[in-house]
Amino acid sequence: MREIFTEIFENEPIDPTEAARLAVRPRLRKRFYKEVHAAETGDGAIAIFLDGKPVLTPGRRPLVVPSLMLAQAIAREWDAQATVIDPAHMPLTRLANSVIDGVSEKLQLVAEEIAKYLGTDLLFYRADAPAGLIRKQSQAWDPVLAWAREAYGARFVLAEGVVFTPQPEDSVAAMRARIPGDPWRLAAVSSITTLTGSALMALAVAHGALDADAAWTAAHVDEDWQMSQWGRDELALERRAFREAEFQAAVTVLKLAR
Repeated sequence: MREIFTEIFENEPIDPTEAARLAVRPRLRKRFYKEVHAAETGDGAIAIFLDGKPVLTPGRRPLVVPSLMLAQAIAREWDAQATVIDPAHMPLTRLANSVIDGVSEKLQLVAEEIAKYLGTDLLFYRADAPAGLIRKQSQAWDPVLAWAREAYGARFVLAEGVVFTPQPEDSVAAMRARIPGDPWRLAAVSSITTLTGSALMALAVAHGALDADAAWTAAHVDEDWQMSQWGRDELALERRAFREAEFQAAVTVLKLAR
């Protein structure tokens, strides 16, 4: 089965909106299996099976996960593929592939990429007008900054506009120390960071200081404000829906990969 899964997942999935723009039509493999289940293997690992055969990652490694509940969630993705296997609708599987084939071998590199956001975090750069947007940014973002300050003594400098503003090294270091070392949680935090533009929000979600839905809303304060002034952008909303599925997959990993 390894050739099948390498073919299905060998390339990073394309955002369906971008695929449509580029007139890309990915070749999708027809569903070839009847039953999907998750179970422990002989060595104690938890794997996903299709008709009794284990799923492999694109790197030809067993798709094994740290908890039965997470394995069952991934299995449900596979079972939900009705007639064809569409990776665009399997964010948990893609994230699991990423952990097993990539993140697990590059823990330090992934952590450093997250740490870079701590120096240029979305939450630091505020609008100077209008008053309504300033208020919404403050309401959504200030509680996360307060959590970092009160829980870890990390104080950050706010700026208006987009001109780079250096942050205190000790504050960055304090939050850098909160980045998880476990590959599954690390991958989830990395995904949330890139999807929201904020490592602080990702860490707040990971440490239970910020509700996932509140984080997703907070990440789109500026975009939502623009749409409230100029009307809905259906293309932007379609792309956001795709990203939100990625976000929710990462949140699921944070909850279940224990």
